[in-house]
Amino acid sequence: MCLLDAVIAWDAQHIRCRSGTHRLAYNPLRSHGRLGIACGVEYAAQAMAVHGALARGALAAGGGAKDSRPEAGFLAGLRDVRLHVLRLDDIEADLICEAALVAADRGGALYEFAVTSEAQRLLSGRATVVFDANERLKT
Repeated sequence: MCLLDAVIAWDAQHIRCRSGTHRLAYNPLRSHGRLGIACGVEYAAQAMAVHGALARGALAAGGGAKDSRPEAGFLAGLRDVRLHVLRLDDIEADLICEAALVAADRGGALYEFAVTSEAQRLLSGRATVVFDANERLKT
């Protein structure tokens, strides 16, 4: 399931993506014909995943990594999540999903995120992503 339509801009620390999929009647996250604001966390998580893949690919292309295979990431925790509206499906303009990398190591990353539409902040928070957790549990 890909909810994002485009990457607007990105660098080693940030990503900004656009989506109009919240308006689609067949959005897979809809329930009872509605798309609740908490589903915005999935939009932000997808922006974080794209950022991780782009940053890892750039590192590999620059000779900084042997393997450019994207690591599996799992959303392990959310903090300070603020929900500013009730629903996403009634937002007419595109969603802008932004994520900023706060800290990262081989085991995971901490991001701050926000989903906005035009000048309106819809939700924000922080997310902890753990990489390859299943592989680390085997050892």
